[in-house]
Amino acid sequence: MLKTIRALFFAGIFTILSASAALASASNAATAPVSNTETVQARLNESRLETAQAQSKGLRLGTAAAVPGDSAPDFKLSDTDGRERSLAEFAGKYVVLEWTNPDCPFVKAHYDAGAMQQVQETYTAKGVVWLAVASSGPGLQGYYEAAAWKKINANHKTQATAVLLDPQGRVGKLYGVKATPHMVVINSQGAVIYAGAIDSALRPYAEDIAESKNYVAQALDEALSGHKVSIPSTKTHGCPVKYAF
Repeated sequence: MLKTIRALFFAGIFTILSASAALASASNAATAPVSNTETVQARLNESRLETAQAQSKGLRLGTAAAVPGDSAPDFKLSDTDGRERSLAEFAGKYVVLEWTNPDCPFVKAHYDAGAMQQVQETYTAKGVVWLAVASSGPGLQGYYEAAAWKKINANHKTQATAVLLDPQGRVGKLYGVKATPHMVVINSQGAVIYAGAIDSALRPYAEDIAESKNYVAQALDEALSGHKVSIPSTKTHGCPVKYAF
């Protein structure tokens, strides 16, 4: 009997010690520093989950109402200075519309790498108007007031002509935009000549962006030189737009 009691006693002690070690290990894992790659991957997984959830609700990501060959719908939005801007204001000029969300991993990757600013600078220097459009709704990811947007633009050193605020998502929905970054290129006659992804990079990593084909640059180069745009549309890949439904 005594041997049995001792065996049970030591077995209980062993169980308690094993459980304590497991808890300590879990605690250390939870507090261990997370690498940038792990952070990006986690955000990418979140984006994919949001995309799947959006698709389950009947939203078709990556399809745009602004179809190449059609006239671009006119609109009016305020910029970060409170000035009302419209597409009609830039009649006779090439215009790029860039749907943006600074908290989206795909958008962030392009700005952190300086890739978006480089394309903005290259083509605004050629007379192209570049309008970034923020369609996130109040209280949702990517929504910022005008003052906060000015700080974001300064940090990014953005070369866009203006950032337009679309908190009700009216213009985003007018153009059928489902994800960021989504790009629309409009020619000097007011027709959409490209709609879709910024480039061929499928992951939000600097090395992928550097090796990708930039569809917007290609469309502008071809159109400005008098040639037909060879790739007028692509499927947008990124984060679902956080509309205020």
